[in-house]
Amino acid sequence: MKKPVLILLLALVCQLASGQSQAKDFILLKRGANQKTQIRFYPGESITYKSKKLGYFITDKIVNLDTEFIYLTENILSPTDILEVDIRDKDSRNRTLKNLTGLFLGAGTLLLAVEGVNSIYQEGNLSIDSGIATTSGILLGTGLALLPVRYKTFSQTGKNRVQIILMRLE
Repeated sequence: MKKPVLILLLALVCQLASGQSQAKDFILLKRGANQKTQIRFYPGESITYKSKKLGYFITDKIVNLDTEFIYLTENILSPTDILEVDIRDKDSRNRTLKNLTGLFLGAGTLLLAVEGVNSIYQEGNLSIDSGIATTSGILLGTGLALLPVRYKTFSQTGKNRVQIILMRLE
């Protein structure tokens, strides 16, 4: 019994030791000092950006990072050349807003459906109570109002900065 536990503990220690020695470089999109508003892009991930040289968004894959440049599959880019970065899929706050939107829309629709089925079952015809209709309308309206409220882009203005963070042991 002691031998499998000892082997498992040794494997865990080796895993932790090897995980600490590996470097993880990343691009940091930083808005102020709040850690919730910081977004990281690692090598191997795709990034959609708008540069000063081009007036439209380009999607490219990050290959490598240096102290001065971001090496992409199709381009070499300096962080100061980046005007905006598309963060629709990357920002965790967007997932929360998407879940809230789905919750309100689903609750409003479910409330209407349950009231409709309940009225058909009990009374034999479809009728919706005015209080239920008002509550469902408020839920649906709130869900529809939350649809356009998402964080779309990260602009490099003011306190917003794009930084390259190199975490190497040299």
